[in-house]
Amino acid sequence: MTSPFIARPELLDADPLAATGRPVRWGVVATGAIAATVTADLALLPDAVLQAVSSRRADKAAAFAERFGFATSYSDTADRLGYEALFADPDVEVVYVATPHAQHAEVVRAALTAGKAVLCEKPLTINAREAQELVDLARERGVFLMEAVWTRFLPAMQRALEIVASGEIGTVQWVSAEVGFPAPADPSARIWALADGGGALLDLAVYTLLWAWGTLGLPDAVRAVGTLNAEGVDAQNALSLSYASGAQAQLTTSLLARSPHTALVAGSAGWIRAQGPDEVYRPTRLDVQVGEGAVRTEEFELIGSGYVHELREVTRCLQQGLTESPVMPLDHSLATMRLLDAVRGQLGVVYPNDV
Repeated sequence: MTSPFIARPELLDADPLAATGRPVRWGVVATGAIAATVTADLALLPDAVLQAVSSRRADKAAAFAERFGFATSYSDTADRLGYEALFADPDVEVVYVATPHAQHAEVVRAALTAGKAVLCEKPLTINAREAQELVDLARERGVFLMEAVWTRFLPAMQRALEIVASGEIGTVQWVSAEVGFPAPADPSARIWALADGGGALLDLAVYTLLWAWGTLGLPDAVRAVGTLNAEGVDAQNALSLSYASGAQAQLTTSLLARSPHTALVAGSAGWIRAQGPDEVYRPTRLDVQVGEGAVRTEEFELIGSGYVHELREVTRCLQQGLTESPVMPLDHSLATMRLLDAVRGQLGVVYPNDV
């Protein structure tokens, strides 16, 4: 079986730090922790220009710009929002959106309307309806849009998919993946805020889902159970995916329990395992066993914090005039949001954006 999102061999073999074309001028919306981490990796690309950053507050925007070397910064004023000013900047070609989940649709819509290419932090939106609206707008206007599912581009993940596609471990029959850590119960924190799209599902399930989708495809049926807090945010969930072939996948994410973070792909002839503190979402090591043979370990270099590969993909796509990534197409983002909507329906999680 060929994975639905394995990259072309020439992309896998390329140096992500090598320029692939003309300079591309970037803007960044928001100045939080993930924005800082991704921007640090963006600065490693020789053909990426840090043009502008926006924040609600002028002091935060200015400090972020100084820290990373952006040419300019924007913030909210009485006349317009900071990101609106950034989108009006003719020197900005593409924007990375790092706002809380519930703001993605609003901000990305404004960027696409302004003709700016967009890399939006995952999940693309809160629900499939919002995602479809953004995809329709991007395609209508011929503007690039990609969801920032960075794990998809990492060499170790791509290698795992390559091993499966080669048939080395036989036919995949079972996949399990889990990510869990105890998040402090702070109702003001984004991860626990219903209005921000908080919860384990939207924050973490994309990583576990990658291992199942990449090796088995989209499921034919999904059953979900979970634990909701008093505000209706899912603190923990377990998904059981089933396939017409008889294959199965069990995926668990938790904001309550500390887990070993393990992904296992088991086939008729062998298995692949990623295990360690970050290995499910930032794999650097794969253990492979075929039959009764010895376990083989393959290790991979991590460049920066791991976001360089997806940033290279966006840069390359823009340099080539593409409006979608062939490795992370918009139809895959739509399928993910539809699956997550179905899961939330079973869990009973409803966000303000849904109504």
